[in-house]
Amino acid sequence: MDWPNTSRLSALNIRRALDASLRRLRTDYVDLYQFHHVDRNTPWDEIWQAMEIAVQQGKVLYAGSSNFAGWHIAQAQEAAARRNFNGLVSEQSLYNLIQRDVERELIPAAQAYGLGVIPWSPLHGGLLGGVIRKENEGVRRLEGRAKETLDRLRPRIEQYEAYADELGHEPGELALAWLLHQPAVTGPIVGPRTLEQLESAVRAVDIKLDDAALARLDEIFPGYKTAPEDYAW
Repeated sequence: MDWPNTSRLSALNIRRALDASLRRLRTDYVDLYQFHHVDRNTPWDEIWQAMEIAVQQGKVLYAGSSNFAGWHIAQAQEAAARRNFNGLVSEQSLYNLIQRDVERELIPAAQAYGLGVIPWSPLHGGLLGGVIRKENEGVRRLEGRAKETLDRLRPRIEQYEAYADELGHEPGELALAWLLHQPAVTGPIVGPRTLEQLESAVRAVDIKLDDAALARLDEIFPGYKTAPEDYAW
């Protein structure tokens, strides 16, 4: 049975999970405690009370969210404001050139409430990392859902890789650089397996994209306007 205090964001589970994490990490505190998913069953007053105690005890410096919608952030921040608490400082979301849904409401909410956005899967499972070139060179073969997505998006990804070559950048570096040019984004989450991949990700920080380059990338992978303009105006 899934009891209320055995998972998610109940006050008791936050305390238990935090203490367990500190033991595993062998540290006294964490810089950022992230709520990895929304909890529709626990009121924000309970969540924030638990975090206030954790902050007072010196176990947590800041709280962040992950996979929230824009209205979840609004709920969280308004509840925190009523308690004179700092609230959320960041939101970790799925965001990349291929998957841009957060531009409708999440990004505007983050901007309005002062949250930094931390994109996860910035290369969309490797599809923005030169996958077609690697496929042609026999370096990588995709299967399952990744192959289905590549087959569906192949014309766009071919255009993207060709444009990266035109600009003189590696596809993965260009994808990371594009994210760093987006509003509210503070830094994508990268998962390098090799030193070469890490060095490639770091190079993206120095890539500057002008308006023409950003417009061309929007042509290849169209994004969204903010809501309600995106669908109603």
